[in-house]
Amino acid sequence: MLHQLSKERFEEEFLSFHPQLRSYLLRLTGNKEDAEDIAHNTYLKAVRNLDNFLGKSSVKTWVFTIATNLVRDHFRARKRWTENCQENARYDAFAHPERIDTMKKVSANSVAGKYELKEHIDFCFTCMAKTLSIEQQLAVILKDVYHFKVKEIMDISQLSEGKVKHALKDGRKMLMKIFDQKCALVSKKGVCYQCSELNNILNPQQKTQEQVQKLRMKQEAEKGAPRSYLYELRTELVRAIDPLNAQGSDLHAYFLKLMPQYCDEIFKDKN
Repeated sequence: MLHQLSKERFEEEFLSFHPQLRSYLLRLTGNKEDAEDIAHNTYLKAVRNLDNFLGKSSVKTWVFTIATNLVRDHFRARKRWTENCQENARYDAFAHPERIDTMKKVSANSVAGKYELKEHIDFCFTCMAKTLSIEQQLAVILKDVYHFKVKEIMDISQLSEGKVKHALKDGRKMLMKIFDQKCALVSKKGVCYQCSELNNILNPQQKTQEQVQKLRMKQEAEKGAPRSYLYELRTELVRAIDPLNAQGSDLHAYFLKLMPQYCDEIFKDKN
């Protein structure tokens, strides 16, 4: 027997997790407009199929399943991002000063253009997560950012328990390796100083090192904390940020829109 779901009850529940749905889709697509379109289409498809809701999962899990099915076309149409995409973007910006001027204008003229170190860590997480396979990306984001249970991730991703756990383990391992090699905030081997560089450019009156030292992740890294714990602190920070409504949401939406052109291993050879 079908579990009756009225439109009124559905809309009430949908509104309660709508912000999470939109941010989830932004993290998957890397594009604000695409995320908004898919969120809207998810709502329309869910409303059309209310009679098919079986009640075997929560309304939230059901809706996230619909959204994930819709976003799969986005994955198929676009290549995975490369680990060096942010490095390429930095290279291009310094090679073409007008890029930095445009960035400054976005930051100065938008009410949501403020640069914050914490928000850029969230942006970086999105970029690096997009280097993972589809399965790994879904498992990591659903579990570590949105706290879905493995059973719920199985429903949303349509993967077996073994595949979800495998994707989660491998995705976390890959991200920890990337951050250990690239992020100067958590590793002396890290080559990426983009957080500090952007803070110096966009917040010239602010002492960057003072802001960096406020980060618990940085404090624990200096104490020699294992990278698994640093990863947990990173995802804790990411969970606390809504990338669509943060102080620098417009600035980072601008960065994300540009990023695909830099996700090419031979980008530097082209310029």
